[in-house]
Amino acid sequence: MEKKMKTQNTSDPAVVATLAESAADDAANTIQWDDQQRPVVPDFPIIPFIEGDGIGPDIWSATKSVLDAAVERVYDGKRGISWREILAGEKAQEHYGVKNPLPKETLSAISRYGVALKGPLTTPVGGGFRSLNVALRQTLDLYACVRPVCYLDGVPAPVTHPERVDVVIFRENTEDVYAGLEWPAGSTDARELLASINARSKAAGGTTVSLESAVGIKPMSKANTDRLVSMAIQYALDHHRKSVTLVHKGNIMKYTEGAFRDWGYDVARETYGDVTLTEADLYEKFHGHQPEDRIVIKDRIADAMFQQLLLRPEEYDVIATPNLNGDYLSDAAAAQVGGLGMAPGANIGDCRALFEATHGTAPKYADQDKVNPGSLILSGVEMLRFIHWDEASETVVSALKKTIHQGTVTYDLARQMEGAKEVRCSEFGVAIVKNLA
Repeated sequence: MEKKMKTQNTSDPAVVATLAESAADDAANTIQWDDQQRPVVPDFPIIPFIEGDGIGPDIWSATKSVLDAAVERVYDGKRGISWREILAGEKAQEHYGVKNPLPKETLSAISRYGVALKGPLTTPVGGGFRSLNVALRQTLDLYACVRPVCYLDGVPAPVTHPERVDVVIFRENTEDVYAGLEWPAGSTDARELLASINARSKAAGGTTVSLESAVGIKPMSKANTDRLVSMAIQYALDHHRKSVTLVHKGNIMKYTEGAFRDWGYDVARETYGDVTLTEADLYEKFHGHQPEDRIVIKDRIADAMFQQLLLRPEEYDVIATPNLNGDYLSDAAAAQVGGLGMAPGANIGDCRALFEATHGTAPKYADQDKVNPGSLILSGVEMLRFIHWDEASETVVSALKKTIHQGTVTYDLARQMEGAKEVRCSEFGVAIVKNLA
């Protein structure tokens, strides 16, 4: 016998009243946005979360306990997060079917409520999405991947002075290699495209490319560059940072990455000219003494920047870069301060932001209550800062530092720390909660 779902009689006045009240409560607890596209946050905002795959449930549970305890401790019940689960990845497949790892309901919820927190996701093998993470970013137009990288005292690090690293990387999140325009070697499309390119190149006296080559197109636009660089500069202004550095490979890719550099300088000059200056201006007009009310706009070749970040990280503050450069650079920076296990991440667009763990699903550790939840906890910290609950965010950071100093850490840190006490993921969360001021 077919099982029938129980439905509400929406003509019943009591049901109508209940639904109306629920809708009103929902609206009252939904984040709004001001004219500057900054969040206006109620005391009990609805914030969707994606638990994640693999180790996702373990690190989410620890993260939620820490964030909730901090908010309760700081605001004494006058503020709180109304978490609302939404589905993606394996959990969405189980609920909606194998062909739907990223349901429209999830996308709609993030758009509606504006701010969300997610664990790592596994992209299904086979057809469909190349990456669920990329699909989320592109579908929701989360055009800036924002990676704050700074050292937490006590975390084991491979460099001599990790405390000198304090950068925020703004990586363009929709173009460059994320555009996904590729054709395999020997394919008809690749050969036809290359034949056309070779004909044009020969006519102009240039070189040709083998017709058996694979082909990839690297699109970059002025509009998308402008909005990324604008966000980076505005962040520097809002957080009293001293510089924004444009990282590119414009010496070789002159019309893509070189254009990124030029467009970035244009944004600084045309939109922020009264509060920015170039390095040349700094030395020619101000003799190397930076005015307190000005941000210096720099640019660096990508390969040189890797060296600079190792040798002189204290000279860099906010970094704006195309997608692929930012991918490499953010992971390399994170490695200097302890690795991705302690690295937060966010994907931010206009009137929406998705905060996430920066590492993968680590399926071999799934359901073992083993893995470090630090990345997701710190992503939650960035979420609290984004909604201007700074007191709660700093409380979490202080408690996390104290816990690490006590030597109570998960296996990844314990194996690098003499005399450390190795604990489970959940136990690490409990220890952080106990250390909340």
